[in-house]
Amino acid sequence: MTTLITHPLPILAVGLALGPRVIPPRLLLAGLLATLLPDADVLAFKFGIAYADAFGHRGFSHSLLLAGILGLLAALGCRGLHCGPLKAFAWISLATASHSLLDAATDGGMGVAWLWPWSEQRFFLPWRPIEVSPFVKGFFTERGLVVLASEARWVWLPCLVVALGGMSLRALFRRQQASQPGQQ
Repeated sequence: MTTLITHPLPILAVGLALGPRVIPPRLLLAGLLATLLPDADVLAFKFGIAYADAFGHRGFSHSLLLAGILGLLAALGCRGLHCGPLKAFAWISLATASHSLLDAATDGGMGVAWLWPWSEQRFFLPWRPIEVSPFVKGFFTERGLVVLASEARWVWLPCLVVALGGMSLRALFRRQQASQPGQQ
């Protein structure tokens, strides 16, 4: 898995790039929370559920089905997110699925059960450049620093480019609109 620091960054970057007119702040915040939710499955270890079990780590909570269900719940609560149901569904589904996409890009673990409940097969992406994060006990070690450096290179930096690039383009567009007399 990637760290809890990293999971929200792609959604934050895209949300900042698109701006609050497209992604309202409440929807952005809900998306950030949705990126973290799949790792609640680590609680399964406390109940004796094995990693490889369908309800273990990277199992059903990392599936596309769960992403869709959370998207449907967001669509039902779209008024509270200050957007329409289609936008709420798409954003929250994408945010949730982004978690398992990042996990599938790591170099360890058992893969992600994207197709659960139709298949318990675990998947990885063909390209896996991100160092897998140790669980909490091993995080504050030299290995944890290696993981953070890997995430900085493969996730944080690209997210920074997306966020700043989108924000810059929006600012340029606003300036261009303001400089054209008679158009608004």
